[in-house]
Amino acid sequence: MAKTKTTFFCQNCGAQHAQWVGQCGSCKEWNTIVEEVIQKEEKRSWKSPSNSQKRVAKPLRVEDIQLNPEERFGTKNQELDTVLGGGLVKGAVVLLGGEPGIGKSTLLLQIALQIPQKVLYVSGEESQSQIKMRAERIEGKNPNCLILTETNTQQIFKNIEEVQPDVLVIDSIQTLHTNSIEASPGSISQIRETSAELIKFAKETATPVLLIGHINKEGHIAGPKILEHMVDVVLQFEGDRNHTYRILRSQKNRFGSTAELGIYEMLSDGLREVSNPSEILISKKDADLSGTAIASTLEGIRPLMIEIQALVSTAVYGTPQRTTTGYNLKRLHMILAVLEKRAGFKLGAKDVFLNVTGGIHVDDPAIDLAVVAAILSSNQDLAINPDVCFAAEVGLAGEIRPVSKIDQRITEAEKLGYKTFVTSKYNKITSKNHSIKLILVSKIEEAFVCYLVCLN
Repeated sequence: MAKTKTTFFCQNCGAQHAQWVGQCGSCKEWNTIVEEVIQKEEKRSWKSPSNSQKRVAKPLRVEDIQLNPEERFGTKNQELDTVLGGGLVKGAVVLLGGEPGIGKSTLLLQIALQIPQKVLYVSGEESQSQIKMRAERIEGKNPNCLILTETNTQQIFKNIEEVQPDVLVIDSIQTLHTNSIEASPGSISQIRETSAELIKFAKETATPVLLIGHINKEGHIAGPKILEHMVDVVLQFEGDRNHTYRILRSQKNRFGSTAELGIYEMLSDGLREVSNPSEILISKKDADLSGTAIASTLEGIRPLMIEIQALVSTAVYGTPQRTTTGYNLKRLHMILAVLEKRAGFKLGAKDVFLNVTGGIHVDDPAIDLAVVAAILSSNQDLAINPDVCFAAEVGLAGEIRPVSKIDQRITEAEKLGYKTFVTSKYNKITSKNHSIKLILVSKIEEAFVCYLVCLN
């Protein structure tokens, strides 16, 4: 007979406790301990092939270790391949999280219908007919894409042994359950056990596994935090459901950089890849308006042109308002203080509203100079020439500081048709063949003179 016992788990970090306590000793969070009834059995869902022999690991010197490049294959989706670091790695486990309705299932089904490999798409949330309706709207036909609606891991692995897929998609990990644990689907013990079985399967068979994970109200992937440590890649699908654009970020990647970014547009026939993100981040307008400036920023190694909008008006009430969207509010306070102290602009009694168009949040300090230009443009009610691009950091002493990868920023601005590029004169610009006009400044006072030059 299997032995049944009760244990206590932390909902935040997944730590196991012998009894209930108010504060988790591992992550120090309060009121996160829950009781779960589990039943342990020796029988597991996934069993290794009987003829497989495990190699005994031996310690080796660093110079004696042979480098074996990971075997990858493309997903026919350039944005996803960029975020993954060049494609799917055999045996990798990828966890994709995001808000409900953001497009996680659409993205993975679209990939399953595009790649030539045999794909087993396992859904625990939708029926086969519902997935068929979505597949008819998505471009791509893959005769090797098989749909299975099942939540029991024992039954899933029986189908895997029959089908022998090249790629496995699970939608979603919170819906699966295994018979070796007596707990409800979505509980910490079930998520941990089913994930361990899928990871073991992926590593022993060199089959990529794509998992969809729900998120909680704080925006983090639901379940124990240990789930994110167990998988190889953690992707976050972001965006506003009221807008059509989605951003795919990498929070963890054992096979590539976590600084890459993928942008999609949600259409009726699926997700469209946006190869030129600047087209969605810069507003289309007939007349030149004051309070707007173009900044050059970097997301990973990809330079982007974004539009900074500022509105400066006289404060109606005693305390002026400072509001930002997509930009750090404390950094705005710093820039306003520098403008007042170093350049003499009296902005202390005025409301200042700042917005980064496109619904994205930017932490790159290289957009500071564009923020300064947009604020001055709105304050003076004079429009900046739309052919001018800014990229520099503003320091507390009013100095214009250099930024990283300036050559890539200048090249991108030149490619998109901008005529003038304003940056710090302390930047080390290696290429001298730029046809774009470069304006180099070193102090905030020079930036104001440059702003007057860049007016329409």
